[in-house]
Amino acid sequence: MLKITMFSSAETVPGQGVGSAYRELVNLLKDRFADQFEIKINQLGKTDISHYHTINFGFYLNTFLPGRGRKVGYVHFLPETLDGSIKLIWPFKQIFYKYVLAFYRRMDQIVVVNPTFIPKLEQAGIPTRKVTYIPNFVTKDEFYPLTIDEKQAFRQKMGYQPEDFIILGVGQVQERKGVFDFIQLARDNPQWQFVWTGGFSFGGITAGYEELKKVVDNPPTNLKFPGIVKRDKMNAYYNLADVFLLPSFNELFPMSALEAFSAGTPTILRDLELYKEILTGYYLAASDRNAMQNQLEQLQSNLKLKSEMTQQALNASKRYSKDYVAELWEQFYRDQAERK
Repeated sequence: MLKITMFSSAETVPGQGVGSAYRELVNLLKDRFADQFEIKINQLGKTDISHYHTINFGFYLNTFLPGRGRKVGYVHFLPETLDGSIKLIWPFKQIFYKYVLAFYRRMDQIVVVNPTFIPKLEQAGIPTRKVTYIPNFVTKDEFYPLTIDEKQAFRQKMGYQPEDFIILGVGQVQERKGVFDFIQLARDNPQWQFVWTGGFSFGGITAGYEELKKVVDNPPTNLKFPGIVKRDKMNAYYNLADVFLLPSFNELFPMSALEAFSAGTPTILRDLELYKEILTGYYLAASDRNAMQNQLEQLQSNLKLKSEMTQQALNASKRYSKDYVAELWEQFYRDQAERK
């Protein structure tokens, strides 16, 4: 039996996509390959593969210990994707960014969730042959379309009317996620209802914290911030919404978009180059806030378009299905064991 040890602190800070991706993978391996893979979490016993999901300094140090087997690093972000997320004083920022890349270089193999990051890693000194692309996924056991009656029941519970047009945003409350654009859209459209689930996972060092905290504490009447919502409650929120809007300026492969797709929620994403290779056709693109306004108006007034985007969302959930990604991970781990 192949021994795989996961090293992760992804779930210590709630409300992060990294934690969702980690939990999905661990559950998948334990469910599908219990008779093939022996999975351990944050243990230092001898193993065939050490899979590092987060870049804790303690994890970096343990890569030098014997018995680590083949070292696999999971790239959920690059230094540039942290801009707009946290505020760091210049010298500490430079040191931290160098450490991130040093951690990745320490790995025997790197896994990326978006192929557009392969050339960027190569520029950082990690050859393409050491990088594997495996997309994120979500399971239909947790994210799926509710019935009309179930949707209306949750709307009523949350204080909304059946005819309300509801726009949902999901993610940490920070500049990088485009929350300021989301807030302004709410202010510009008092006839619609807006909900943003997520909180200040990095506390006071969150980029834009002071200004965003003022709005969270005193939002427009048509905008709600329920805070960090537990993962097992999020499917109801995706089904509550008429539209999922992610105005983020920088992502790798947003778990929130996959969750929205799986629930069949029409999706608008900022028009980013890194989405085009993996999500083209499944969402409506918007280059700026004015374009987001236009796309929202189209979805609200054009029932045919809304129906088409619902179907495209479900098509995306089939492409990035549990079954498909399970095969990729099984082959990947076996390849790594052979290289060991």
